Formats: sequence, C-alpha cells, structure tokens
Amino acid sequence: MSAGVDNSRILLVHPLGYAPQAAGRDISRLANIMPPLGLASLAAYLEQHGLQADIIDCFAHPDSQQAIDGHVRKLRPGFVGFTCTTAGFLDAVRHAERIKRINPETRCVFGGHHVSALREQTLDAYPMNICSSLSEKETNKYSVVDYVVVGEGERPLLALMQGKHPEKIPGLVWRGDDGVRFAGFQDASLELDSLPFPAYEKLAGYPAAYQLPIFNYPATPNASCISSRGCCFQCSYCDRSVFRRSFRFNSAEYLFAHVLHLHRRFGVRHINFYDDHFAFHRGRVEAFCERMIAARLPITFNCASRAEHLDPELLRLMKRAGCWMISLGIESGDPDILKMHRHNPSLENHVRAIQEIHDAGIRVKGLLMIGLPGETEASFRRTMEFVFSLPIDDFNLAKFTPFPGAPLYEKIHELGTFHEDWEKMDCMHFQFIPRGMTEEQLQRLFTEFYKRHFIRPRILLDYVAMLWRSPDSWRRFLLNLGSFLSFARTDQRIQGG
Repeated sequence: MSAGVDNSRILLVHPLGYAPQAAGRDISRLANIMPPLGLASLAAYLEQHGLQADIIDCFAHPDSQQAIDGHVRKLRPGFVGFTCTTAGFLDAVRHAERIKRINPETRCVFGGHHVSALREQTLDAYPMNICSSLSEKETNKYSVVDYVVVGEGERPLLALMQGKHPEKIPGLVWRGDDGVRFAGFQDASLELDSLPFPAYEKLAGYPAAYQLPIFNYPATPNASCISSRGCCFQCSYCDRSVFRRSFRFNSAEYLFAHVLHLHRRFGVRHINFYDDHFAFHRGRVEAFCERMIAARLPITFNCASRAEHLDPELLRLMKRAGCWMISLGIESGDPDILKMHRHNPSLENHVRAIQEIHDAGIRVKGLLMIGLPGETEASFRRTMEFVFSLPIDDFNLAKFTPFPGAPLYEKIHELGTFHEDWEKMDCMHFQFIPRGMTEEQLQRLFTEFYKRHFIRPRILLDYVAMLWRSPDSWRRFLLNLGSFLSFARTDQRIQGG
C-alpha cells in the first residue's frame, strides 16, 4: 500500500444523481430527504474496529463537490466508498473521476443495489485511465472503479481496509492480472443485534437536514430507522441483489434501545421504520410496543407491513405504542396484475387490513405502481376505483421501473419498450412502457389519479385537519408551493402531449 494515502481512513459518499442546480426543482427531494442509513451503519461499524470514516451526503447537501475535493486533498483517504442506486451510479462515477485526478492512489469502492446486481460488468465497463501519465500496465491499478462490494458492505470493507488480499474477501469484485474477478457471495449473514447504532452524528445537519414526506408525520425532529434487512417474499419487481433471499431483524430490546438513543441524543419525536415488513414477526412487534408503552416516550412512529401480518388486536397495541401511520404495499387494485407480479396476492386481505388500520385510529398509506408489465388503461382504472373505495388517507404512486437485480429485468424487453437511461431510473419517469400502452397514456392516468384523490371531500377535510395534526408539513408545503405548482403545470403539459 502506498504511503501517499491514509489506508485507515475512508470517505463515504451518497451521490445526488444529477446536477446540483436541479436539486431545488426536484419534487421528490422537496417532499422527502432520507438519510443514507446504510453509510451511517458502515461508518459506525468501521470505527468500532479502529478505522476512521467520514460521510458526505450530496442528496441532503447538493453543493458538496468542494467538500469532497477538499476532503480528498487534505486528509488523503485511502478509500472513498459510494452507495449506488441505478439513478445515482453515473454521478458516483463522475465523483470518482474527480477524486482520481486529485489523488490517483485513492481507491474507489462502489456498493449498493445497482452494482451488486451487475457485479463484474461494473468493472468491465469502467476500466478507463483518467491519468494520461500512467502506463498501460498502471491503468488497471488506477481505474475509476477499483472495487465493487456485492451484498452487505461491513465485512468486505473492513477486510479491504485492513489489507486483506481481494481474493480472500467474499463479496468483493476486483481486477486481477487475469481480468475482473469475483470472490463469491458472502456465506454468512451479520447478526444485526451485534452492530452499533448508525453514526448519525456524522451526517451534517442531522436530524434537521432530513425530513419525511409531507403529511406523513405529526412532529419534528423526525428520523428514519431500519430494523431489518432483506425480504422473504419473491415479487417480480424487487431487486434481490444485496440481501438475496435472507431476512433478518433486530430484537425488540435492540430496537427499543435504538429509539431511545435517537430520542435522547438527537431529540427525535417521530420515527419512520424504513423496513419492508416491520410487522413480520408478531412477537417482536408486541414486545417493542409494550416497552414503548411502559416507557411513555413522547415518540410516534410509522411503519410498513403486509396486510396478512396485521389484525385488530395487534393494531390496537401498536396505536397505544404511538403508531401514527402504516404503509401497505398494494401495488395494483387489479387482481390479474397482482397475480402476475406479487407474492401471495390478495385484494381481500388489503380490504380487511385497510379497514382495520382505519378503525384502530391509525392513518393508512397505500404504496402503488403504474405501468407494470400487463398494465392496461382498464387495469389501472380498476386500481383507482379500488383505492377510492377504501379509507386510504395517503398514497405513493410510483412509475414502474425495471431495475437490475429484479426478476423482471432479464426479460423486460419482451414485455414492452424499455429505455434504459440509468439517470432517469428513479421511479419518477416512465422508462418502461407496457405493450399496448403509450407514455402519454400512462402520464395522463398518473395525473388523473392524483387529481381525483385531492378533490375528494374526505381527503380535503383530512388535509385541513393536518393544520394541527402536522403543522410542520403545512409550513413546508407553503414554503415550496411554487415548486409544487410548477410540477403540476409540467404534468399538464405532458398530459397534453
């Protein structure tokens, strides 16, 4: 290892994914800025093992380029790690190119869903030598992407920074003398209760710099928290490349201690549990809720669940413990679309669970998709009517995007038209058009859904009630009213062709 860098230090970067000057117009960013919890967890783990880790979050702080450049010049970290969604990958590459120009000996490590799915392809595609003074032999040594971490990042990063040879590090992709090589998947999963709490203090401005979706919380400061990893279900649209088919979760004791830490250290008053299936293990949820009730903490929380894991008794307990909103992955209100794409599909389960959540006094948020393979105008209208027939308080309508690592990705070109523009693959653009539909048709239906939702009397009264139930949401909405109206006008222009 070179003496020109500090191999005990790593800078972890969360890329923005687009030009910083566009951040003020990004409607999804204005509505929700989530902390990079994975990077905060990595930083805590590495520091627990005697290494030094810093974080720069370009999503929360778009004008971070100078901070990254200055950090690399001054502290000369041996490693810079990037977490990569598909939409953010090319931005991470641009950062890596700048870092290599400043100090070619700093090694750039890429992790996350996008590169875990593509693995060797990532290094094959980015072997470029950005330092013209280097020889052909040195090109591999100083490539833009030096390593890819497949799956969980803690152990591969630790082993790499401790100087272990790449071929002995499961989960690592690197360049050997004979080309790109993959050391194989990690064969054992981390025990989540053994991990330290994420290093939230390394996120500049935390928690004020981060905000949950508007009208999705009653109080500030608020925060996000992850208490599980993976998923035990097999839906066609979900990427399985990081955790594969594993599913693990923190114990109720660890989870309560985590909540207590966020409240005492940062004054957090509301938490969004960013787990796919928070209520999967009933005993854990019951034990956690009992601790929350006994402690009388002034904290509320949101979570996501599948309908089959909820019942009236559990919901009443969750309400007493401070549950304010539950999100359900409905995806579609058309039974045929659900059968094509979702594990254990059941509209009847959703109808039951939504009514029971509502009856328990907890808000209901539906998570939906438009444009799945097989979608038609008729199927989507069935989704609209399904949602509007139920006491759903809020929803998120994503534009289906086929990501590398999802089962659908391998055959997506057979199912419609796919424009694989990575920077637009953020569920905010129609990159995939199902057979028999057009982009204009999908956009028209997308806009109609939101319009019909917001003009319903029950929904209008609910948002009026948010004046006292979530006053900070109204403050943010009014401050960004111009941007929201601009977004609506843009949708109108798209709808009109």
